[in-house]
Amino acid sequence: MKNKNFFPKRYFMVVGTFLLALLLYIDRICISVAKEPISDALGLNDKQMGWVLAAFSLGYAFFQTPSGILADRLGPRKVLTTIVSIWSIFTAFTGMVWNFISLLVIRFLFGAGEAGAFPGMSRAIYSWIPLKERGFVTGINFSGSRLGAAFALPLVAWLIEAYGWRTTFYILGFVGLFWALAWFLFFRDNPEEHKNISQAEKEFIIATRQEQKISKDVEKINFKKLLKSKNMWLAMGQYFCSNFTFFFALTWLFPHIKSKYQLETIEAGFYTAVPLIFGAFGNWFSGWLIDRIFKKGKWDRSRMLPASLGFAFAAIGLVGSIYMHTAIGAILFLSLAIFGADMTLPPSWAFCVDIGKQHSGAISGTMNMAGNIGAFITALLFPYLLVWTGSNKLFFIVGGVLNIFAIVLWSKMKSEKNYLEY
Repeated sequence: MKNKNFFPKRYFMVVGTFLLALLLYIDRICISVAKEPISDALGLNDKQMGWVLAAFSLGYAFFQTPSGILADRLGPRKVLTTIVSIWSIFTAFTGMVWNFISLLVIRFLFGAGEAGAFPGMSRAIYSWIPLKERGFVTGINFSGSRLGAAFALPLVAWLIEAYGWRTTFYILGFVGLFWALAWFLFFRDNPEEHKNISQAEKEFIIATRQEQKISKDVEKINFKKLLKSKNMWLAMGQYFCSNFTFFFALTWLFPHIKSKYQLETIEAGFYTAVPLIFGAFGNWFSGWLIDRIFKKGKWDRSRMLPASLGFAFAAIGLVGSIYMHTAIGAILFLSLAIFGADMTLPPSWAFCVDIGKQHSGAISGTMNMAGNIGAFITALLFPYLLVWTGSNKLFFIVGGVLNIFAIVLWSKMKSEKNYLEY
């Protein structure tokens, strides 16, 4: 009876990574909600704020692969503790900015700090989570990011109105430092190293994860072979398309809905939280669907089908939102788009762990780098197209086309083949 766990230790790790994803997106979306008071305080226009939002994506993209490699070599315990501390410090520093350049630099460094979060989570999942649970656990983690963003919209709007935007960034920075301390104290890189896990659970994890023996000495990844991998390029391409859609929700959705439908700040916060909540449901549904199909012995299909279905929903939602004349109608279609875009995340990250194994941090980081180039383009394209064409229709049409293209890419991806094999 001593070996029986009513709440397995590996699920405590999932709670930790879920809370990390929650915090990650609360910190990230705060800048979008604070756009107006920051612009007023620093005298910035929409194009300059576009560059501020894009600076985050650029820093986030550039440091994805290096931070993923560090997670593979040093382990997610040290790496996640360090990077969460770094980005929390720069979250607080955002409250100290004095002009456009200082804000640009600090948001770039904030993005660089956040870069290792999901690659570090992927590396932890590889060591701790059985293969048959990988889809749902990945879905839970990414749903945390969507719930964090949804929760942040009205909460941060209230904090800013009550205490000001500078104090809001200070508060969020402190919360991040608290998470980093807790992670370092309670998490271990492998179940074999955790003193409080039962023998029964330890044996179950080792027997059912992708590889039973995990070496502490990880071989250096061969970038020449990585860049020759068809699987790697396909993963990068489809994730570029996915992030193009979702990053709109993190950056321009709030100001777009607020401005177009003449809403008050807190009212706009509640409206724009809805698509992000649908995004959380998209992650849960996709993760469940992945594991259900996988249990039938269809490994490739368990990744391809949920992703393709998600991209189809995203295309319909983006294009449909163009023709809505009320905030409620637009939010309904954009909720479908974000639900679909988020359905693509669990299969994408599970795919990276599938083909990367002990290099899953580097593989997922490289995919996420490409995705955040898409996010960088989104942050700039939306305001520039609006100025050039006088309408946002073209932006949503481009997003719809990219989502259809991603379905074609997924039809060629092979989950069962290591990145060195295909």
